[in-house]
Amino acid sequence: MTGAAPPPLLFLDVDGPLIPFGGQHYPTYPTGGQAPANPLLPRLNPAHGPRLAALPCELVWATTWMAEANECLTPLLGLPRLPVVDWPEPSDVDERDERTGLHWKTRALVTFAAGRAFAWVDDEITAPDRAWVSAHHPGTALLHRVDPRHGLTDADYATLTEWLLGCVHHGR
Repeated sequence: MTGAAPPPLLFLDVDGPLIPFGGQHYPTYPTGGQAPANPLLPRLNPAHGPRLAALPCELVWATTWMAEANECLTPLLGLPRLPVVDWPEPSDVDERDERTGLHWKTRALVTFAAGRAFAWVDDEITAPDRAWVSAHHPGTALLHRVDPRHGLTDADYATLTEWLLGCVHHGR
């Protein structure tokens, strides 16, 4: 008898999806009484925490914030410490990928997923990323681009929920 498949991963970028930028007049939220380490941190809506925690997946930070995401963001979101993707050192492959339009995170996320179903939420996902993941990842994947001017919206959460539930129900 085999065990149930692990839940899908959700790779979560910070700048853009959780901290919107590039638009006009954003609401601000308390940052725990301390001066924020990042001037955009007051734009982090704490309501994202419960919404993310309710998704049927394993949340993973996929951000240049790296371990700092657990120090600065998880307390404000009310989330537990999350796994963090450790980005590899830049290489000649990265330069080649950049010329073809492949995001520098794409290969590392597929490696981290190790065949597991995953969703990637980022504001920089493009068609070359989708094509590369489709050709190199044996599991199912949703590469979901978020508009950085708005961050995660109700429509984004609806898309993620539907896709993740499909993975869970179909054992992908």
